[in-house]
Amino acid sequence: MQIKNIILSTIILGALGACVQYSSPNRQTWSTYLNGASFTDMTEMSRVAKRPVYLGAGGKLVEDAVDASSALDYGDKATNDNAIATQYMATLEYALYDALRKPGISVQRAGTDVVVILVRDAIMELNVADISATGDDTLNTITKILKKYDATFVEIAGYTDSMRDANAARALSLDMAQRVGVYFSQHGINTARMFIVGRGSARPIAGQDDIGRLTNRRVELRIAPAR
Repeated sequence: MQIKNIILSTIILGALGACVQYSSPNRQTWSTYLNGASFTDMTEMSRVAKRPVYLGAGGKLVEDAVDASSALDYGDKATNDNAIATQYMATLEYALYDALRKPGISVQRAGTDVVVILVRDAIMELNVADISATGDDTLNTITKILKKYDATFVEIAGYTDSMRDANAARALSLDMAQRVGVYFSQHGINTARMFIVGRGSARPIAGQDDIGRLTNRRVELRIAPAR
């Protein structure tokens, strides 16, 4: 009887845990979760500079992540490496595209990189600065794919709609980006892969009407091969 009660209690606790909505940790702890992340744009130069830190933190390069049997045995190394990276990122793109067919989310290619656009209302509470239940599900899906395709760097960039106060816009956009970064860190993504920035109202992707403003409030994930 006691064993049955223990089993029943475990099942109930597991069910309750599954129903608990995710909430970002206290802001004062964010620096701990984001230790190892870079708070700068993910440029070619910044990736090169970060590479030793990334490798030292257990990161791996694309050519090390691909099955040796699929590697090319002809052409020079640079050509082969580019072909391997392109194939790796194309597979990653398809995985994200298939898993993220939801309103407010899009997956695009930008050269070798893959860009995931997450409209704010698709991942965050309507009137609260925190991850929503839907956002938790979406970010959990992305996390699983990023873990599988782990030979990549990830830029997490927050954006707002047009605001009079540029400093406030940058602060709000950085808040969104950091919350996503903290979520990834909590769920096992290596922070040495991360670049986190808040770009305010820069780079709008829609007009400034009501619908456009909602679209411009977003987080963009730019995923690049680690080479």
